[in-house]
Amino acid sequence: MDAPFDITLLIVLTVIAGIGAQVLADYLKIPAIVCLLPLGILLGPSGLDWLHPNLLGDGLEVIVSLAVAVILFEGGLNLELRALGQVSGSLRNLVTIGTLISLIGGGFAAHWFSEFPWPIAFLYAALVVVTGPTVIAPLLKYVQVDRPVAALLEGEGVLIDPVGAILAVLVLDVILNGDTDIASVVTGLVLRLGVGAAIGVTGGWLMGYFLKRADFLSEDLKNLVVLAGLWGLFGLSQLLRGESGLMATVVAGIVLRASSLPEERLLRRFKSQLTVLAVSVLFILLAADLSLASLVALGWGSLLTVAALMVVVRPINVWICTWNSGLNWRQKLFLGWIAPKGIVSASVASLFSILLTERGINGGDATKALVFLTIIITVVLQGLTAKFVAEWLNITAPSATGAVIVGSNPLSRTIARLFKQSGESVVLIDSNPEGYEAAKQEGLRVFLSSALDPDVLEDAGLDSMGTFLAMTSNGEVNLVLAQRALEEFKPPRALAVFPRDRAAKSNSANKNKNKNKPQPESGTKVQQAFTSEFALKTWNKHLDEGEVKLGETVLKEPGLAFQQAHLQALMRSGDLIPLLRDRDGKLQVVKAKEEWKAGDRILYLLYSPKPKLLKRLSGGNNSSTQLMAEKLPEVEEIPVPASAEST
Repeated sequence: MDAPFDITLLIVLTVIAGIGAQVLADYLKIPAIVCLLPLGILLGPSGLDWLHPNLLGDGLEVIVSLAVAVILFEGGLNLELRALGQVSGSLRNLVTIGTLISLIGGGFAAHWFSEFPWPIAFLYAALVVVTGPTVIAPLLKYVQVDRPVAALLEGEGVLIDPVGAILAVLVLDVILNGDTDIASVVTGLVLRLGVGAAIGVTGGWLMGYFLKRADFLSEDLKNLVVLAGLWGLFGLSQLLRGESGLMATVVAGIVLRASSLPEERLLRRFKSQLTVLAVSVLFILLAADLSLASLVALGWGSLLTVAALMVVVRPINVWICTWNSGLNWRQKLFLGWIAPKGIVSASVASLFSILLTERGINGGDATKALVFLTIIITVVLQGLTAKFVAEWLNITAPSATGAVIVGSNPLSRTIARLFKQSGESVVLIDSNPEGYEAAKQEGLRVFLSSALDPDVLEDAGLDSMGTFLAMTSNGEVNLVLAQRALEEFKPPRALAVFPRDRAAKSNSANKNKNKNKPQPESGTKVQQAFTSEFALKTWNKHLDEGEVKLGETVLKEPGLAFQQAHLQALMRSGDLIPLLRDRDGKLQVVKAKEEWKAGDRILYLLYSPKPKLLKRLSGGNNSSTQLMAEKLPEVEEIPVPASAEST
């Protein structure tokens, strides 16, 4: 075979293997790198000997550089500045003080346990100060933790990558030149970060300005314009100051997101797809180029080095950097455990190995091997145990409680008061002054504003709430509100009141016609609240006229099936509406497709009409309104059929 055909086959097989590993990881619900690394090693010279990345020559460095630029740009584009504002102090500390702690701790660990010479030990430490955004993002997708914790991990993963890469370059310069002093190292770091940041801010603003005014461009072409602009900024920054390009790409992504482009969501989706492809190709190529013999040659000391990073250096780093934060000890413990390394460590280590070998300096292969061993151990151990640790520490997002409810009507205020009486946070939002005043009179926290305003949702505390519920009188508006809230704040549960057929029409329209409408990107979807045949107007009328009773029932075994059938029959007849479900002490709004279990406590409203004569004597609506405003009706228990008791 000739060389061009060999290279073509190499690229084709790499792409197929990389995407195949992504599919497998998605199916298994694990970080993709867990599948990419072993598959790359298997296909390389140490395994089946099918892939030979050395055929690319200098092209490998070009592919790595451009792909990492796309990955970091996508990371900056996805950073939520609103969420980062809550943890900005801790994030700043992790990127500055934390980097220094990791550098010193990692250097000492590599020198003591792996017996690396001091220069090579600190080169290794500089390579692993970063945490991989390409590993953190999918991990947080499958392990939904408290929003402040997720924001801190995401921000650290993106912002520390260029800092770590530049720091590694400076340490390499010291090794190669031998006479560089500390002042020169610090000056070089600041200069590269400054040049990259300046180019990133300018370039990101110019791209945003152009895209907002380039109405003649199609959406697909706009995405490609951003890709060309991204690589242009990266190249310009590298030309002005070596190794400053990574910082430029991160900052450009952050600035472009802040520009609030109308097509921002489509742009993020396109860049996300490019990132998946880039990560797939890079990890397969870099893992294939890794020698298993070099891993074995490291010895047991290498395992102690990685262990020291994971259980000593990282926890100390987190506790120092979050000392004055509002994070509790559970959140800090989780942050101290999660620090998987990713593509930047692997790519820079591979390039440095080549440079050191070319200069005749020993330690390049050992450094690369130890970096890859660190990636493998941190990703596998932390990636596979993250969900268990988060649940054990009780910091998963689904465990969040409280609710933000849009629409101040009799039923929504009833639900809000049930939350409040249970000691949970609840906030109402309504643009109608009458609804606003009614909620205030009942002692509920309420905002007079549109729920489309993200600042209002932030002030309402949606970041820390477990549920977003849209229940205005307009079903289409409710869907849009819930979708926007889900995209911006990612609450664990997003529910809306809408007719059953409205969801199908909305999904069809979103897929075929209204592609620009905001859609949720996470695994969570907007759920229909209460029942599939729920009529908000009808139940508000029942409440106004005092024709309801508040009740509860606890589902028990035996008799669970009979209780469920009894509830469903009342719901189908329109005589009962389930409002809240209490499971394990957590109060949640009932979904239309609710899976009830034994032990669940269901709070419901039961339609109980008054005789017409009694309604006239009681003065119509006034008595019921006063009753609902002063206190909730007494709780009733749904009787269990006798046949259920006998079983």
